[in-house]
Amino acid sequence: MQAVERPKNAQPWTNLGPKVKLSSAITIIAPSVIYLAILLTTGMDFMAGLFTIFLPLQLLCGAWAGYYSYGKRGITDGLLLVVTFFLSLFVFVLLASVLWSVIESGFQALSPHFIYQNNVYVSGKTGLEIGGVGHAILGTALTVGISTLVTVPLGIATAVYLTETRDFGRGTVRTLLQAMSALPSVVSGLFIYSMLILSGWSGYSGLMGSLALIPLMLPTVSRVAEESLRLVPKDLRNGALALGAPSYRAFFMVTLPAAQSGIVTAVLLGIARVIGETAPILLTMTIANGTNLNPLQGGMATLPGYIFNYILLGDPTSIARAWGAALVLLIFVGILFAAARVASAPKKAKKRSAK
Repeated sequence: MQAVERPKNAQPWTNLGPKVKLSSAITIIAPSVIYLAILLTTGMDFMAGLFTIFLPLQLLCGAWAGYYSYGKRGITDGLLLVVTFFLSLFVFVLLASVLWSVIESGFQALSPHFIYQNNVYVSGKTGLEIGGVGHAILGTALTVGISTLVTVPLGIATAVYLTETRDFGRGTVRTLLQAMSALPSVVSGLFIYSMLILSGWSGYSGLMGSLALIPLMLPTVSRVAEESLRLVPKDLRNGALALGAPSYRAFFMVTLPAAQSGIVTAVLLGIARVIGETAPILLTMTIANGTNLNPLQGGMATLPGYIFNYILLGDPTSIARAWGAALVLLIFVGILFAAARVASAPKKAKKRSAK
């Protein structure tokens, strides 16, 4: 097969003239130099100067660069680029600072025994040489696992209903999913608390926490699975139907396998969505210091509940334990997002040499 040549204008930013490059360099360097000079000479607060000095200077230079490069029509483009890059960089810096704070503070408590031990003999002032989050990891796995067992079949069935049928109820179902995606987590916990716990039907348990996580996980699984099914080419399904396969066999043998990676991504993103929820857990479960593998009875610890409990104690050692649990939770979420990324990556087609 003959390789397709890439058009020369595929990367227009590589063909910028010297005029545009010069104005862009001035726009980046000049405000930074002026801002740093003012910051060093006056001792102004960094964040205050960032919005009162650096950003206005950057906007002025961006408008000048747009006018200098493209005339009056370039002023709006220059301002838009400055605002976009500034806000993107600002969010990136905030995210990086949060990640660094969790890693730096949590690493002090992180150790091998911190991963597998529980806190039966640990108080707020006990040293970090004993105790850990092993019971909280198991509790999180149980509560999220039960939610996953209920949500995944329901979410995939909802996605199939929205993509494979032409029923008039699809609009109502899609509206409900959109409303549930904006549902505050505390509302889900309050619903389970008022309907099942406050009424006396059940007590505080891991099962109640799992039920509170289901409305939060369902919209993510359903919407991502729906988009994955919609991305499957219709020619595949039509080909199976043309060969005489019934609709249900065409779906299970052609459409569903083709959307397999997207459905796996939907499940992983749904788990990552609820694994760090705190409000539903606090309203439906009691926090325990020991290991409990029975979701139907007794208190059970989870990582979000563990973090909340030890921050509430207020002692330096307990806060260090909370930072360590936050780092463990961050690692788990990072693993889930990485797995979702790998699952959703397109498979590389095998290269065939032309003979």
